[in-house]
Amino acid sequence: MKAKPEAAAAAPAGGSKKKMIIIIAAVLLLVGGGAGWFLLKPKGEHAAEHKVEKVEPPEYLQVESFTVNLQPEGEPQYLQIAMTLQVQGPKAAEEIKANMAKVRNRILLLLSGKKASEISTVEGKQQLAKEIVTSVKEPFVAKGQPQKVDDVLFTAFIIQ
Repeated sequence: MKAKPEAAAAAPAGGSKKKMIIIIAAVLLLVGGGAGWFLLKPKGEHAAEHKVEKVEPPEYLQVESFTVNLQPEGEPQYLQIAMTLQVQGPKAAEEIKANMAKVRNRILLLLSGKKASEISTVEGKQQLAKEIVTSVKEPFVAKGQPQKVDDVLFTAFIIQ
């Protein structure tokens, strides 16, 4: 009794299909288990990897008003301006208060280099506020830390 060649060929093929199904099921089980672990793992492990910096409420520092000559565009023009600095917390506020002379000097030099036409529009005022923030953020000492200034809020703005 000889086995039919077709039956002999079918037996190994059926066995390899079973192995393939078992391998695919095992891979799916591993992938599913890994995804489940990732999604359900304790949040404490993930939180330890990323330290969250404590954000302090902003402090507001009023800066005395300035009156400066603007760059000439015909007739002499003046700018009278008052502002408040928004800084990150009381520590930053104390640092800026202690160096207010430097802050005022930086702002004065910046303002006196402007023309009335540059700062008379809303966009010009917004650009000036950005420039003031950039100027005040500079460290007070060489290789020091930048100041934590977030915004400049104009409380008076008069061009004559």
